[in-house]
Amino acid sequence: MKSVLGEAMPNLVVDVRGISGDRIYAISNAEGKFASGKNTRRFRRIDGLFSMESKTVGTEVLLKFPDGTELPTHSHQIGRKLSQFLGQQVTLTRETETPHFDDGPIHILTTASLSLLSSILPDAGIDPRRFRPNIVLDTQYLDSDLIGKKIQCGDCTLEVTHNTERCRMITLEQGDIENRPEILKSVSKRFDLNFGVYARVLTGGPISVGDSVEI
Repeated sequence: MKSVLGEAMPNLVVDVRGISGDRIYAISNAEGKFASGKNTRRFRRIDGLFSMESKTVGTEVLLKFPDGTELPTHSHQIGRKLSQFLGQQVTLTRETETPHFDDGPIHILTTASLSLLSSILPDAGIDPRRFRPNIVLDTQYLDSDLIGKKIQCGDCTLEVTHNTERCRMITLEQGDIENRPEILKSVSKRFDLNFGVYARVLTGGPISVGDSVEI
């Protein structure tokens, strides 16, 4: 689910759209704009999103609220509960023609880039969850070094297309991760506001944590 806390998945299926099931649902305001941490043509800033959590149970997606309430996406109560919690009229929207992605179907981070940022900000708690990647690659490549390259993982082939531009979302408190505004400042100064890369799918297939990868 877009712009709420995500979940770690040991196995994923990649299809032509991206990660199967990723951000299929988004919260929309009364104007039809998607709830986010920023204001753009498509998105509207709505605070409190990172206090909710989505999780997959079988074929069902559940949304967990801070009070412990868990509602499936098909629940008739979920729109009212979301509106009460966020303090404005919102609905839960399933993706149709317009993708819920920010700027690309697959979002990738590398351990090399995470290590570099950690060395710049050793006390900031650089956790990959801050950046909400689909895939973290254990490699000596920096993220930006992958642009234009193909990544083979099992039967899945991805082509890295462009950088991921960052916003305040990476600084916000997320569960046990503290609010750290200095992270965005350092990403802007050292990485020109880019951290991570987007990729498109050339060939889909299943991928799992621990799979070997060829770049």
